[in-house]
Amino acid sequence: MFTKSWLLTMKKYHSLSIFGTSSDAGKSTLSFAITYLLHKRGIKVAPFKAQNVSNNAVVTDEDTGEIAIPQAFAAEAINLATSPLFNPILLKSGGPKKAHMIINGKSVGTTDVWAYYKNMEKLKPVVTQAFTQLQQRFEVIVAEGAGSPVELNLMDKDLSNIFVATQFNTKIILVADIERGGVFASIYGVYNLLPKQLQENVIGVIINKFKGDLSLFDEGITLIQKEFGIPVLGVVPYKPFNLGFEDSASLMNYTQDLCDAHIKVAVIKLPYISNFTDFEPLVVDKEIELNFITNPSEAKGYDMVIVPGSKRVAYDLLWLKKQGFSKLFTKRKQTIVAICGGYEMMFEQIEDPHHIESQHATLQGFGVLKGSVCFQKEKIVQKGCYNLLGTMVNGYEIHNGIAKKRAKKKKKFFGTFVHALFESDQLRYKLFHAIDPSYKGYNFKNYKQHAIEQFAQHIENHIDMDTITDALTIKPTDNFTRIFHR
Repeated sequence: MFTKSWLLTMKKYHSLSIFGTSSDAGKSTLSFAITYLLHKRGIKVAPFKAQNVSNNAVVTDEDTGEIAIPQAFAAEAINLATSPLFNPILLKSGGPKKAHMIINGKSVGTTDVWAYYKNMEKLKPVVTQAFTQLQQRFEVIVAEGAGSPVELNLMDKDLSNIFVATQFNTKIILVADIERGGVFASIYGVYNLLPKQLQENVIGVIINKFKGDLSLFDEGITLIQKEFGIPVLGVVPYKPFNLGFEDSASLMNYTQDLCDAHIKVAVIKLPYISNFTDFEPLVVDKEIELNFITNPSEAKGYDMVIVPGSKRVAYDLLWLKKQGFSKLFTKRKQTIVAICGGYEMMFEQIEDPHHIESQHATLQGFGVLKGSVCFQKEKIVQKGCYNLLGTMVNGYEIHNGIAKKRAKKKKKFFGTFVHALFESDQLRYKLFHAIDPSYKGYNFKNYKQHAIEQFAQHIENHIDMDTITDALTIKPTDNFTRIFHR
């Protein structure tokens, strides 16, 4: 028989939604940090985002599918195997007013905006099933929202915010970006436009990206709590965090310490750049200065130029030609590294008979490599250990293009389908030591672990995790106790 004392010690938890009071308020970063801190408190926790729009995806450990970076990053930070359940719906660029749709990690083709919203009722069960399955395995699900939760004309179609919070009765934390200005209006407006049921579930608000003397906002905290009736869970000072970039906009906010930099690397910022987390190991490498360029004239003085992944290879290939990059690749005064979509562009010809990525059945590539790349209907999505330049590298592939070889090396050129190659200390050393023998390299895995711990500690120092944890804890009721005593 269950005893009253046992019931009181058996903890159950609500799940948690993280809503932004504006776009780019820092939801992804705080969702990751809170997931990490709950895990540190011994709570079995998993990250979640119902629907993501991003060209930045990785391959999961479980069921070999694609999910967006933030949920994968949050899971890896707590040594949790990644799963398509963490991000059941992912949309990637598919052309004007179109998106490439991935459901439960698997590609299901292209949809237009109107068809997507029209089929919303069919997508809700996908989200429900994923969340429910996670609830069976975890005590708390940290569900990141998307954009604003109170776009009044779209609230009935909002999967990531309103639907999840209502369907699963999640507790809610609002995140406000003080750097944008209008922080009081954004907090008041979002809170008061939420449905009454969700207002009652708001634990409080976190003021994010504060710069300057924190005491200057003391009066602001008082106003929010007294006038708005919303608890302030913390004011978080701005701290750069060069990992887990969600999109190209967040990537452009990276910071570097250039005191010891002696190798210059340029990444071409393609209009449809994808998998840009490939460059995180270079951003944090103290020996490398990394910049993004859009014109070949900007490449002068760089030791390496990287052609990154692309979600729309044909479009980005034509853009590169229009910008005048052809000579840069064929003359190769600098080392050229081409990854995935960038690698496909380097062949003599790209064939797309099924119009997977464009209406062009064939396109002339840059001809750096002989032969052609052919786009097939079935996408290659896999993780593995790859032999690149004689070094075993843990990486992943996401592409429709097929070529005879997964990687190829020529004078001052290296291309591959494999993402995450720069995370390999050995491969990174080989590439940059060949450019400058004084290059020493560093341990990226150790850096990443230390940076995550340091950033999570920074967040913990400035938010009230005790209040958050207490609010998530379900208190056993007398009726519940009496039922079990029977």
